[in-house]
Amino acid sequence: MKLYYAPGACSMAPHIVGQEAGYKLDLVKVDIPNKKTETGADYWQINPKGYVPALQIDDGQVLTEVQVICQYLADQKPETALAPKLGTMERYRLMEWLNFTSAEVHKQIGALFNPKLTPEMKEVQHGVIERRLNALERMLEGRQYAMGEQFTVADAYLFTILNWTKLHKIDTDKWPSIKSYIARVSARPKVQETMKAEGLIK
Repeated sequence: MKLYYAPGACSMAPHIVGQEAGYKLDLVKVDIPNKKTETGADYWQINPKGYVPALQIDDGQVLTEVQVICQYLADQKPETALAPKLGTMERYRLMEWLNFTSAEVHKQIGALFNPKLTPEMKEVQHGVIERRLNALERMLEGRQYAMGEQFTVADAYLFTILNWTKLHKIDTDKWPSIKSYIARVSARPKVQETMKAEGLIK
């Protein structure tokens, strides 16, 4: 399988899932602004949405969207317990986490990457982010991981996005549960391997 990614982007979530599950993913770096792969291929032809991640599975089909790719990888290896069984209440709780991360954490923090944001717009956006992180702080309180004691694909995604707080100089000291969560997930060996493979740490 080929994973199309950009270092530190949301594509790091399925990369982490791949590492945790023991997949041998072929990594293909994408130059997002120019929509070219590292081999010079036109990324629009691979993913017409133009963004990462994209996963080309062995039969040639291409899957897109972080949550879908993460769940697909987990479901092919149920013994890893990276996603609860389909149809269970626990699986719906997982999807609840994935949707919250996508709509309320990813999109809100990700908006700060827009170079055209005015100082006033940034101030408004920071206010939204603070409200979302306040909620997340309560959700993570007393938990090792999003779903409890078990690391799941929800953590791969949530950690990836929360890692952007450093880039945007969002001080997580006021959210101790979030801060300790980031440190805990970051310390996982497979997460460390992923970040090294993407050139984010040495």
